[in-house]
Amino acid sequence: MKNKILICDDEPSIRQLLKYNLVKSNYAVSEAVSAEEALLKIDKEHFDLLILDIMLPDMDGLELCGIIQQKYATPIIFLSAKDSEVDKIVGLELGGDDYLSKPFSVRELLARVKAVLRRVETKPKSRMRHYNSLVIGQVVIDIDGRRVLKNNKEITLTSLEYELLVFLAKNKGKALHRHEIMDNVWGTTFVGDTRIIDVHVSHLRDKLNLEKDMDGYIETVRGIGYRLR
Repeated sequence: MKNKILICDDEPSIRQLLKYNLVKSNYAVSEAVSAEEALLKIDKEHFDLLILDIMLPDMDGLELCGIIQQKYATPIIFLSAKDSEVDKIVGLELGGDDYLSKPFSVRELLARVKAVLRRVETKPKSRMRHYNSLVIGQVVIDIDGRRVLKNNKEITLTSLEYELLVFLAKNKGKALHRHEIMDNVWGTTFVGDTRIIDVHVSHLRDKLNLEKDMDGYIETVRGIGYRLR
């Protein structure tokens, strides 16, 4: 079955370029010209990936991402004419899985789409086959349901935050090098700065809300990476 992708961008030329190349690469593609239209489509049908422009006519794409992440764990790639590091970090902090600055090469976009889908779909299935749940102190990771609970209350995570937490939990107590985390969570084809890990670790710490001496706290290992207590 083809992966289904929604493109939300108010520029017809961008939508046409993306749709042509994604369809050519064997993806099923739907389009939206505004945040309102995107939300209507997302509520009606399942998408495997969202490609969102940050500058939409009716709503900031970052705000749209926040609304989507409250209900769905669909991975998101941001597109933007803004190329500053701050904009990229904000986009990733709000739940984006990747960020591509305009103008971009179609080849790079397709590589990033493939990498995100592979990480979300292929790797979790193969890695999680023999696990039903992981329990770390107050935190329970329901592998089959792709849910995380703390003291029986569900914690809302983005798809990338979830994958990162699962990888850390399966390697509990082990100091994991940043490149090892990148390869296993983002995928070996990911092109970007390893500092993206810091953004998502910070989010996980905030959402899990654990003290530094508690099981499940994500420790920084100086000069190496991270370790789950």
